[in-house]
Amino acid sequence: MTGIKSVAVAQPFSQRLVQWQRQHGRHDLPWQSSRAPYGVWLSEIMLQQTQVATVRQYFSRFMERFPSVFALAGASLDEVLALWSGLGYYSRARNLHRCAQVIVDNFGGEFPVTSAQLATLPGIGPSTAAAIAAFCFGERVSIMDANVQRVLGRYLAFDMDLAQQKNVGKLWLLATNLLPPIEDKQGIAAYTQGLMDLGAGICAARNPSCSVCPVNGDCAGYAVGTPTQFPLKTRKLKRSHQSFWMLWLQRSDGAVWFEQRPTPGVWAGLYAFPLFHSESEALGILSPSQIKLTTFGPAFKHVLTHKDMFLHPLELRVQIHQTSQICQGRMGRWVMPSQWLDLGMPAPIRRLLDMQKTSSS
Repeated sequence: MTGIKSVAVAQPFSQRLVQWQRQHGRHDLPWQSSRAPYGVWLSEIMLQQTQVATVRQYFSRFMERFPSVFALAGASLDEVLALWSGLGYYSRARNLHRCAQVIVDNFGGEFPVTSAQLATLPGIGPSTAAAIAAFCFGERVSIMDANVQRVLGRYLAFDMDLAQQKNVGKLWLLATNLLPPIEDKQGIAAYTQGLMDLGAGICAARNPSCSVCPVNGDCAGYAVGTPTQFPLKTRKLKRSHQSFWMLWLQRSDGAVWFEQRPTPGVWAGLYAFPLFHSESEALGILSPSQIKLTTFGPAFKHVLTHKDMFLHPLELRVQIHQTSQICQGRMGRWVMPSQWLDLGMPAPIRRLLDMQKTSSS
């Protein structure tokens, strides 16, 4: 491992980062108005693999609808998924709901105060647990999400492969040595936010703004002239692709047929049009007299983390007296347009519904 800075040299890092964050960091995020654990936890879960600009609106809606962990725990999973609809990575919503129930049932509605305890809860990994503990309880513990791996990997010129978890652990140990002193509980919150702000703004993945970085004076990656070579991560995401035919069944009164997707699987727990692996499979649920399908727009691509989905929407308008025959043996329900917002749906399904509403208005 070359270029690793000694702890003695790196000690001023926390002081400069805290000072920079207090003067130039972000202070207008809606979840920063209170350091109550519920709001911090909710924001940290939402921010996993999601941009701050997107999370802002969802966070406000969630806090209005579920103002406490008790309100969230008492809601149905369908309510939670409906409000989460469009934010993606829906396992986060399922874990969020389950975690709220565990906190209410096992902890009386009070969040555990240490990162070790928090990391035992559903959906809370070690880095998220560290963020909650640092922000809310002043615990001297470092976060280690992808942005922080990049910031500290460059600052330390850490050249071990972070595709290997043991090397992430080594970087995390070095990160702990950079933290503010244990008695500085206010400093740990500013330091943690500073790492996030630095990774989100200045220390970008491709074009870092090293000239204005508050810690460039002893950043080892900057010193060698090639900061973007750090940190090293060799494992590449293997993408796959899959095609689905979506059958939009709509009654003459406007109701649409939705089926809840199985768990596990694509869009687990969400409501969607019936999905099929081919057009012939979709036609298989219809009698010859009902095969009057039309294509509702061209096929389009929907990008997931590991997969590209190619979706082919098919539309069939039916009379109310035909519905029992078509849907016989299928698990689902007819939902009127006024109730669509109450269902947790994948983003492309909701977009198609919005298009239909717009075209018919």
